[in-house]
Amino acid sequence: MDKLSAITRRNMLLGTAGLAGALSVPPYAAAASTSAPLKGVIDTNQKFPPINPYIYGGFLEHGANIINHTMWAEVLHDRKFYYGILQVEEPKPDPANFRAAMAYIHKWTAIGSPSDISLDETNAYVGKHSPVVKLSSTPTGIAQSHVALTSGKAYTGRIVVSAEQDTEISISLVEGKNKQTVKVRASKEWNTLPFKFTAKTNTTEARFEITATGSGSFRVGVVSLMPADNIKGFRADTIALMKEMDCKILRMPGGNFISAYDWKDTIGDPDKRPPVFDPVWKALQPNDAGLDELLLMCELINCEPYWCVNTGYGEPRSGAEIVEYVNGAADTFWGAKRAANGRKEPYKVKYWNIGNEMYGHWQFGHMSREQYVIKHNLFADAMRKADPSIYIIAPGGFVDEMTTGQGIFIEGQPEVKVGSERDWAYGMFKNSKGKFDALATHAYPPENKRFDLKTGKLFDVKQSLTEWARQPAQRVATMADAWEEYKKAFPELNDGKVKVFFDEWAFSFRDSMKGTLAVAIAFHEFFKHTDFIDMAGYTMATAWLNVTPTGSTISAKGRVFQLYNQHFGSIPVGVSGNSPQPAPQYPAGGDQPKVNTGSATYPLDVMAALTKDGKTLTVAVVNPTETTQSLDLFFEGFSASAQGKAWSLIGKNLEATNVVGKKPDVVIQESSFDARSTRFQLAPAAIKIFHFPKA
Repeated sequence: MDKLSAITRRNMLLGTAGLAGALSVPPYAAAASTSAPLKGVIDTNQKFPPINPYIYGGFLEHGANIINHTMWAEVLHDRKFYYGILQVEEPKPDPANFRAAMAYIHKWTAIGSPSDISLDETNAYVGKHSPVVKLSSTPTGIAQSHVALTSGKAYTGRIVVSAEQDTEISISLVEGKNKQTVKVRASKEWNTLPFKFTAKTNTTEARFEITATGSGSFRVGVVSLMPADNIKGFRADTIALMKEMDCKILRMPGGNFISAYDWKDTIGDPDKRPPVFDPVWKALQPNDAGLDELLLMCELINCEPYWCVNTGYGEPRSGAEIVEYVNGAADTFWGAKRAANGRKEPYKVKYWNIGNEMYGHWQFGHMSREQYVIKHNLFADAMRKADPSIYIIAPGGFVDEMTTGQGIFIEGQPEVKVGSERDWAYGMFKNSKGKFDALATHAYPPENKRFDLKTGKLFDVKQSLTEWARQPAQRVATMADAWEEYKKAFPELNDGKVKVFFDEWAFSFRDSMKGTLAVAIAFHEFFKHTDFIDMAGYTMATAWLNVTPTGSTISAKGRVFQLYNQHFGSIPVGVSGNSPQPAPQYPAGGDQPKVNTGSATYPLDVMAALTKDGKTLTVAVVNPTETTQSLDLFFEGFSASAQGKAWSLIGKNLEATNVVGKKPDVVIQESSFDARSTRFQLAPAAIKIFHFPKA
């Protein structure tokens, strides 16, 4: 009788505690010839550490307008006039120029002669300057085009204005031939004046105008226009969908963005926060969705905040100050400033990420490992002095990550070895012990490419759908291989106290049914390492949505997150089968784990877990092929009752996606099945989670 291959890589590789020993194999599950039915055995006697629900977390960065144009409700761009007033608006960049397209915003243009518009740098309301409009007998002023509106929706706004003399200002909303105008009066002092409109049409081409006639001049400090149903400045529609997503933890506001970010620019009166140019994404940040707003957003969507701190251009004192602002009592120095800004009670943020990818030469403020560990320790000490209860996550830079493009390439030495000078994680373990609770790691495997350990370069490969879909899981597995090596070098890691936060990961930035297969298989690999992987943050959390300026819907990738978050169990159990994964084609290292990821039910990928109460066995099956597959399932230590439920994620084809305004092409379908059956049919390119109730 042949033994079935176990799904857990650790069993095959190392026989580590809790995973040692092959699963016992009943006679009916013995491996057969290649023509034999595909078989899987679920052994509920073999239990592993529970899945931390933070595995279903997200990462959200102020990368250009990712937050500003998806979550934030402001419909006007550059509302503080960072770019001044143009004669003619700039054309949109080529969408192929990804960064430029993300950074693009609509600019203000002159109404009347551009020579009648100047910029006051002496008495600017906010930022470096405020526009000054010289008046005449004909309307003169400023305008912004391409404003997106929803028919019948109310919009509320405010304008901060002053004038040389008492002046009537016209604020107009132009929708094609329809023009609405409201009047406000400006005086010598800066005044904040409210106004409101109700949109007449669905359009992305409305025009917003601020004009006046007469003598003298008027100045505009700030202007804002938001849907009246905004929730504390956030879009009601995207907040509702993010709440529906049930995001467990959200890492923010960076990312690479964080290393040139000054959190103090983002607190207090939003109209007085200076607009700044972000040198990382080369984009304007109005600083409206600031520290308080983002933490409030987490409360609105019932999500744990995970805050990233600037260790690039930042210094330890700023780290301590932000902890005190966020978590300090109202009678502390920075806690009092928070209270003055409208929040008396501390936010009680537990999770703090000290620095982002500081091992990378692209990171603003990057320094050598030997210098950075000292900086990290200073940050950790200062921040824990402000709040000893915080949980600290440090930038990892594991050897797999450093090798495959996240490190500094050296000609002739493409592979970073454990314990070498370029092994950032090793340096953190060695020099910052006790100064962090978890190490962060990131992975963005490219599509249809592999890493060459000899040249240090990527090369093109032709992949089957199955090979393509497991690429992200392979990168999780290479990190797990690295972790085992670190445990040898630092035996104290075996006590399980130090964790890994996989707080940036993504694959195939196109939203499609095809991409959901890769996400699901990556989940399965995360579930195999619950002893040390405690969190994962998908890039970006807004990828769970398809968003336009006036609408939103849950994306295909959002649906696969919902499928597992809502329907998969929490206590992983053993899985074995009669069809092992194929042996690796490439040498171990870089993006190739020692053993290919996946269950021994090839080409299907199977993962199983009990619910917390032990009353239901959940079995997730991914079919990453374009043909229907059959699977015979057998249980050890578990007897199912007669009726079960199942949830399937299906799309009409591999490129199926969900788009605002159209019927969704990727959906979750619920069904019932005979839980005493042993044979199951899996549709092509589909994901299914079965619930077997305990008899």
